Amino acid sequence: MPTTPAPPPPPAPRSRTDRRHDTAHRLAHDVDIWVATASPDGTPYLVPLSFHWDGEAVLVATPADSPTGRNLAATRTARLGLGPTRDVTMIEATAEVIEVDALPRQLADAFTAHTGFDPRTPTTPYRWFRLSPSRVQAWREANELPGRTLMRDGNWLS
Repeated sequence: MPTTPAPPPPPAPRSRTDRRHDTAHRLAHDVDIWVATASPDGTPYLVPLSFHWDGEAVLVATPADSPTGRNLAATRTARLGLGPTRDVTMIEATAEVIEVDALPRQLADAFTAHTGFDPRTPTTPYRWFRLSPSRVQAWREANELPGRTLMRDGNWLS
């Protein structure tokens, strides 16, 4: 009976500088992100949303009355997942609620150009949520778990 060959060993762990570079690239070029929130009573909710990175925060838009919109407005916290499970970036963030017509036009236009979706046009009332990272972690394999924290308390680690 033929034997199954062992999987190749994982690549060597990336340096913090390489992980930060890879994370910056993903934030600038990816279009969708997983957004995990919880209601005030703790009911979890997970949804993929289109996003735009403005260099400091993740900008998302969702209907004001959706579970995600209600949760973000009530708790002002989210956990974001970016990338596949074997190359993930996890972001803990604080949410700023912005009414759809209150976001500067230049930023709303940048979001629309990046995502192909304009939350200012649907008849359903949308809100913007600016999600400012407080903690960022990135890893591929178990060998990257040590040193996975790239940002702590809103400050990038060197």
